[in-house]
Amino acid sequence: MVQFYGAAEGHEDRDPQTADDPRSSREDDALLGADATARKPERQGHASLVSSTSNLANTIIGSGMLTFPLAMASAGIIPGIITCMFSGGVAAFGLYLLSLCAAKAPHRRASFFTIAEMTFPSAAVFFDAAIAIKCFGVSISYLIIIKSLMPSVVSALYHDLTSPDVNPPAWMLSGQNWITIIMIPLIPLTFLRKLDSLRHTSYIALFSVAYLVLIVIVCYFFPLKDTQAPGEIYLVHFTPSFVSTFPVQVFAYTCAQNLFPIFNEIHTNSQKRMNLVIGTAIGSAAVIYEIIAVFGYLTFGSKVGPNIIAMYPSTSLFIAVGQLAIAILVMFSYPLQVHPCRNCLDKVFHAGQTSKPITEGEDEELEDENHASHDMTPLKHTLLTVAIVASGFTIAYFVDDLKLVLSFVGSTGSTTISFILPGLFWWKLSRDDPSANKTLSRASLGLAIYGMFIFVFCLSFNIYGLFQDESETVH
Repeated sequence: MVQFYGAAEGHEDRDPQTADDPRSSREDDALLGADATARKPERQGHASLVSSTSNLANTIIGSGMLTFPLAMASAGIIPGIITCMFSGGVAAFGLYLLSLCAAKAPHRRASFFTIAEMTFPSAAVFFDAAIAIKCFGVSISYLIIIKSLMPSVVSALYHDLTSPDVNPPAWMLSGQNWITIIMIPLIPLTFLRKLDSLRHTSYIALFSVAYLVLIVIVCYFFPLKDTQAPGEIYLVHFTPSFVSTFPVQVFAYTCAQNLFPIFNEIHTNSQKRMNLVIGTAIGSAAVIYEIIAVFGYLTFGSKVGPNIIAMYPSTSLFIAVGQLAIAILVMFSYPLQVHPCRNCLDKVFHAGQTSKPITEGEDEELEDENHASHDMTPLKHTLLTVAIVASGFTIAYFVDDLKLVLSFVGSTGSTTISFILPGLFWWKLSRDDPSANKTLSRASLGLAIYGMFIFVFCLSFNIYGLFQDESETVH
């Protein structure tokens, strides 16, 4: 039997937008008799609407946006625009379902593990393990991107600021040295408990995204010297590479791993406010992807490569700073992967423990303003963070290419947390609820089925690509 928990909000911020929300409550609801005393207002979050949206948007927007012009070239402008919007809409629907599920969890304790215990308790630990592996793999990919990108960024900046004949010192051309240096400011960020504490780095990262958007627009209207001449440009032109580029658009909106922390931390987490966060984050990401895809494709046509920023001549300081902006974006996205990875690992290590049901009266007594009882201990928090960061850094330091492993992790993990789990969770929670919207319940099941199709398709495509590469190597 599914157990439902109320996720009521405090009464002090009631307004017309939250008054009709089922999660809002009033203190006088507790007055059940003459001897009854009013309940304490439930603990509110401290994160603002802007910081929550920025953190979610920064989780979404990554280096994958640089591939969107190639994705558009594989199908043409019109199909490219449609598939990008479709992928964003499906991702937004998955986030919306997760926010509905979060309302059924104990007050500000929503997580994949909590919802899984309410729906598929026997599989809860496996879900969290899969999410932890996915986030850990993505965090390593960010370090490898920085490792491969920084030497060329430094070289371009050095030549643009000094002279083309002057080369930077040898140590500055070592990617291993750069990820070692960059870990110095990153390590303190990975130890922060609250996702909202990363809001300032998210602001900086989003400014970097804005700079990249500026590059593709300016370089279209005012082409730089030595820019490659464009190839053919089509409104509709499907090519065989569309099969490989479509998953790029599907996974470009992955951010579900941080939806629950945002729900727990945002002040007044009514459904309307959560919808605003989700819609703004997904919508802004879709607009950015569309701009980069359209202007990048119009600039280079069929000759566009998998990395749009690499298509522009790096002899320009304008472009060199853009390459640095990518490194900054990736760097500040790293802690946003460590945070959910640590939380999921904590649940995995608690697999043998079952939490007792929490009654409405007990919930507030178990929490205080600064440290909720469900948070991991400082020692465990430290050990898990050190293990994630140290192991990820070691792998990135010695390995130059994890593309094959990450393609499998991404196609399985991203599909699971973005489509399959949101759909299955809400379908299970709502199917026996007479007050639930049956159309929404069926749509959530449809999302899960769509996710399973993408899962099988991408996994099969990766396996095919693996054997194809091996056959080419043999011949």
